[in-house]
Amino acid sequence: MSDFRQPDATFKLLIIGDSGVGKSCFLLQFTEGNFKEDHNVTIGVEYGAKIIKVNSQYIKLQIWDTAGQESFRAITRSFYRNAHGVILMYDLTRLESFENLKDWLKEVRHHSGPDTTIYLVGNQLDLADEEREVQTDLAEAWAKENHLDGFSEASAKTAENVADVS
Repeated sequence: MSDFRQPDATFKLLIIGDSGVGKSCFLLQFTEGNFKEDHNVTIGVEYGAKIIKVNSQYIKLQIWDTAGQESFRAITRSFYRNAHGVILMYDLTRLESFENLKDWLKEVRHHSGPDTTIYLVGNQLDLADEEREVQTDLAEAWAKENHLDGFSEASAKTAENVADVS
């Protein structure tokens, strides 16, 4: 007999950011508890789902990992509609991926609803000691300045803080 039950609610989440920041690895770690060192670049979108328990409610998270390349932006824009939340992701070892967040945020705000939750995640925390280019206080201040709903740093490789983002 299966323990599966229908979720009490379903939420659509998007993971947005530059190509190569670890969106697909983060998705895989969150939904399956796995990490692939040599994950292929996403073409278009990838999908994952996970049911989590919040208080006494079962919530299904439908998570869409969008391609970060400019050539796929027209395809991925349609995924903003009806999104309940967006994870803006950057690689904390690549300053350029952080600097590009202003463009990603502009796009999110233009294409999503006014009640969409936006959460900032700095990925690659496992490399922070040796290769960090984006300081935590800078990212935290940026999240506050832009009225984002939260901020954290995580490692898709080690799973550190990945579950905390949901």
